[in-house]
Amino acid sequence: MPTLFRFLFICALIAGVIYGTMVALVTFVNPVERDVTIRVPSERINKPQ
Repeated sequence: MPTLFRFLFICALIAGVIYGTMVALVTFVNPVERDVTIRVPSERINKPQ
């Protein structure tokens, strides 16, 4: 039975590290807004008939 507890402890530790990393990213990283321009070729809009 000790291996089950060790496995669950390791899974909880990994989940805690992932959760902590996500909280740190949300707290400390600010996204930068910028304009995005996408050029669409005229062949895709005006298809020949």
